[in-house]
Amino acid sequence: MNLGSYLIDRRPLTIPAFRRLWVASAVSAVGGSFSVIAVPTQLFTRTGSSAVVGVSAAVSVCALVVSALWSGALADTMDRRRLLLAGNAGLGLTYLGLWLATLLGVASVPVLLALVAAQGVSFGATMTTTGAAVPRVVPAEQLVAANSLSALTRYSGAVAGPLLAGVLIPVVGLGPLYLFDALAIGLMLWAVARLPAMPPGRTAPAPPIDAATRSPAGITTAAPAGRRRGTLRRLGDGFRYLAGQRILVAILAVDLSAMVFAMPHALFPELAERTYGGPPGGGRELGLLFAAYPAGVLLAGLLSGTFSRARRHGALMASAAMAWGGCVILLGLTADLRIALAATVAGGAVNFVLSTFRNAISQAHTDDALRGRIQGSLTVVLMGGPQLANALHGFGGASIGARPAIVLGGALTVLTVALLVRAVPDLWRYDAGKLSGTRR
Repeated sequence: MNLGSYLIDRRPLTIPAFRRLWVASAVSAVGGSFSVIAVPTQLFTRTGSSAVVGVSAAVSVCALVVSALWSGALADTMDRRRLLLAGNAGLGLTYLGLWLATLLGVASVPVLLALVAAQGVSFGATMTTTGAAVPRVVPAEQLVAANSLSALTRYSGAVAGPLLAGVLIPVVGLGPLYLFDALAIGLMLWAVARLPAMPPGRTAPAPPIDAATRSPAGITTAAPAGRRRGTLRRLGDGFRYLAGQRILVAILAVDLSAMVFAMPHALFPELAERTYGGPPGGGRELGLLFAAYPAGVLLAGLLSGTFSRARRHGALMASAAMAWGGCVILLGLTADLRIALAATVAGGAVNFVLSTFRNAISQAHTDDALRGRIQGSLTVVLMGGPQLANALHGFGGASIGARPAIVLGGALTVLTVALLVRAVPDLWRYDAGKLSGTRR
């Protein structure tokens, strides 16, 4: 095997539809993320209150959670391409609204919060629908590679976008950043418009599962053509289906335990100042701690060919989650910044593996008629988990100290994932090569 096989697996980029989506997402990941910095900066500048910034974050998360669940149900009953167009159009209009409000001097706190809510609704719809749409574009054997490429652009944008915004704000101000966001979303709209239609009602052969993992009796995975059902009832069907799929429940539980117990970002400021000798208010130490995690993600993304052709997705996901817990334990134990940074970089790399296989399993194992609702549940976990982690680590750090809280969180992750693997052995045995057919 040559060296190139260990680097980025580019096979999905040979598919024109995915290639257009990927290029557009790479642009929007950077140019569409300026508002991540601009909105909190504008709110703090206007009010001088970090509490208002916190309120805006809560508004955004609540709007996103509701939207993810609702759009997940819609994605199973309407053309996913149309829903993606609507979600991205909503983002573009929100950014234009932020630009106009800033330009006209009417960007009051209520106006900004309303636009933040609109952004959360639109982003929840695009995240959920994209996860449900990709398996229609990419064959099942390339889902790991496709998710790796998508994660690479997402995390690259999360690093480059805010850095570039920080450089541009003193030069052009906040208003033009929103306009840049809107223009970047315009490219995404073009890419989505070029996708083929993705109507509902398509089902594919289910992967081989034993009696313990079958759907509960009475759950219909695909409604007959023309059958209309209430969105709330469809949501209920989705949750009942999810509850009956032990592998899907297990990957959600693994992911949630890794994020909630072992995502100690809320304690980084205290670590930087009191353990690694950084200045109050933030400095080089704090910046390095926050940069180390995405650096690890990017490193793993550049080497995605190493694992994108693997078949034991469940074992790799669970192993990555336990390795993440081990990295966090090391982070909590060390008082040496160099070791802490190495542990955090390694943690970012194994988390890339965890998230890549989580997405691949959920997309391949779920019937297409229910992918939207399952992806909506995943989106809620992805967005709600870090918020809950911040709360738990903040409380734990204040109660027992930052480093003991971090060590405890890493240990709980390793223990919880080990118990989940023992309780759901199908997760460890999950073999992508045994899926019967390609789930498109």
